This record gives sequence, structure tokens and C-alpha cells, in this order.
Amino acid sequence: MDQFTLTGRQIAAARALLGLSQSSLADSANISVPTLKRMEASEGPATGMVNNVSAVRTALEQAGVMFIDANGNGPGVRLKDR
Repeated sequence: MDQFTLTGRQIAAARALLGLSQSSLADSANISVPTLKRMEASEGPATGMVNNVSAVRTALEQAGVMFIDANGNGPGVRLKDR
């Protein structure tokens, strides 16, 4: 897993790309829906306990998302090649 900071908007965008509900992603990451909502609402880095943010990232990556580092153009997400 890359070590760059995951943003709330990346989480929301990744979830949308996969067509997942907040409830479904929260279940996959073993966190509560309110916790996920707070993460997605974050301006900048996703707020929350490090283990919860990591669990969300892992769940999204296992579902087929790649997180892209800012590297000068802003952070992003895309689907992995199938």
C-alpha cells in the first residue's frame, strides 16, 4: 500500500466508481456508516483513526480501485485493469 495521504474525496470517488453504497463499504471495512460519512466529508486528508482509514482503503483496493498520489496534479482514483 502506498504511503501517501488518502483524502475524503478519494474515498467517495472510489466508492462511486464501484457503485457501492456507504453501508456496503462500511460493512466491508468493518466500520460504522457515520464513521465512513465523516471520512468522506473530510476536506483534505480523511479524518478518523488510522486503522479505520486503512480498513476503508484496503476494502476499496480489494474491490478493484487504485489510488493515485497527487504528484503535482492532485490526488485521484481509478479502476484497476481487469
